[in-house]
Amino acid sequence: MADFQQRDPRSPAFWDERFERAFTPWDKGAAPQALRDFVAAHVPQRCLIPGCGAAHELVLLAEAGWDATAIDFAPAAVQKGKAVAGHHAARVVEADFFAWQPLGEPLQLIYERAFLCALPPAMRPQVAARWAELLPAGGLLVGYFFFDNVPKGPPFGIARSELEELLTRHFDCMVDQPVSDSIAVFEGKERWMIWRRRP
Repeated sequence: MADFQQRDPRSPAFWDERFERAFTPWDKGAAPQALRDFVAAHVPQRCLIPGCGAAHELVLLAEAGWDATAIDFAPAAVQKGKAVAGHHAARVVEADFFAWQPLGEPLQLIYERAFLCALPPAMRPQVAARWAELLPAGGLLVGYFFFDNVPKGPPFGIARSELEELLTRHFDCMVDQPVSDSIAVFEGKERWMIWRRRP
């Protein structure tokens, strides 16, 4: 385990230090299969990727014609994301998820991968409320949710009952499936889920 100075994942400096030292065990290095299947089966939509990190998913979405924006509040993550995104680099933006606002038309989809579990558990209600605020009725919250009961993190796992309590106030779960290509840190503990924003 690397010896890091930054210990607070609520700070951009925590993530900067890890990206600068190439310590990113949550990074699969490519867009995962369930997202690839989802994109292949759906028409392009206007979507947001919070906590995008290296932005591999942005490349998949943009190449498929989606109006995708990837945001991260850590400058080193944004630098890495822009490098990976290549000619889609302008779609990778340094921004705070809790302050970012879409320009023009509202979002249709938010993609979740290792964002909720990157933040301390006390912030979960704030994240869920922001998802609900950004998505209009019918909008989709799509992605991977990490279930675990180990208090140390990140990643901070969540109990299924807690996730349901967080989301069912504003969302209905449409899809809940096992994941076949998890990386080691998430293996056997994540689910591919699709939640639809209720009116």
